[in-house]
Amino acid sequence: MSSIYMNDERFDGLYLNVAQTTKGIEPLLDTVFSFLRRKTDFFAGPPGSGDEGTQRAIAKVNEVLNTHAELYAKDNAKKNAQKEVKKSKPKQKKDDAIKKKKSPEEPKKKEKEEEDIIELGSDGFDVTDTAEASTKKKDEHVAKKPDEDNKKTGGNEDDDEDDDSGPPPIGNGGTVDGKYVWTQTLSELNLITSLPENTRGRDLNVDIRKNHLKIGLKSEAPKLIVDDDLTKTVIVDDSFWTIEDGNKLSINLQKLNQMEWWDSPCKSDSKIDVRKVQPDFD
Repeated sequence: MSSIYMNDERFDGLYLNVAQTTKGIEPLLDTVFSFLRRKTDFFAGPPGSGDEGTQRAIAKVNEVLNTHAELYAKDNAKKNAQKEVKKSKPKQKKDDAIKKKKSPEEPKKKEKEEEDIIELGSDGFDVTDTAEASTKKKDEHVAKKPDEDNKKTGGNEDDDEDDDSGPPPIGNGGTVDGKYVWTQTLSELNLITSLPENTRGRDLNVDIRKNHLKIGLKSEAPKLIVDDDLTKTVIVDDSFWTIEDGNKLSINLQKLNQMEWWDSPCKSDSKIDVRKVQPDFD
């Protein structure tokens, strides 16, 4: 089997348009096999082959399907292995940093450790005396150097708390009330908008421009759910939308610049802190 086209991305835009039109995997596959049935001799086989030609066609489809299933399994295993490696690296770096920090102080602390041995009783560690002594020394040290500490922190403790506190945004995105829930990777942005039950594609007005997004229900025209300029530019031909479960609109926006994070889908939306984005999300 030729491997030239196994990872060829040149036809992605074409298939994305077909997927947007057919709105489902089975209809998408129907278009492929319909083309082969109507416009080629794929199912007939060479002249005179009879039913054997059809069986060969089915065998070929199974062969190609199994090949891509194996490729998917290998790629998935590789991604999982890379994730495990990335997870272990921060812990290893942290352990190395702790060891490096402790090792120069070991000789100095040896005598103090003998004096500050903590007894482990039935209720856990008894740290009352040691903790009080340690707290007093720390308080004295902090009291002596307020100016120096302020210089190191830039004199603004609130700014440091804002920088370090708080979890990273879920899915590298967020929720814009009344509009959508959004997530992103470096290459694309995904929006999920709630719709009335049993909504169909023909019931919607979705207009994706390179710098503007418009979403609305035709039954509620001229009112729109979204009518706003995008934060950054998208590739219109590679962007698409589908309806999921009859009550959700899923929009995939392909970023023009695939080396930057967005702080919001549209300019009027609330912003996230892109410094807290998790690059591993996918």
